[in-house]
Amino acid sequence: MDTTSQNSYQEKALELLFADADKIAQLIRVQMENLTMPQCPLYEEVLDTQMFGLSREIDFAVKLGLLNRDKGREILDSLEKELSALHDAFTKK
Repeated sequence: MDTTSQNSYQEKALELLFADADKIAQLIRVQMENLTMPQCPLYEEVLDTQMFGLSREIDFAVKLGLLNRDKGREILDSLEKELSALHDAFTKK
């Protein structure tokens, strides 16, 4: 595979991963606005499932050489910080 194709695939992989991460971040923001986590444990399970799915996507992209492991960790860490903020906000409510 030539370098141009590799870079194109890497950019597309990163674009798709960021799009999925943005969807999860939006779910977290909606939850932050409502702070209804205990009333809706299903919502928390959806977030957990989405995070797990994204972690598997990132792992796959890393294995294919389309994404640097550190960049993948950075994406997940950002979402985990938002989730932590959600839990902190709810416990302070």
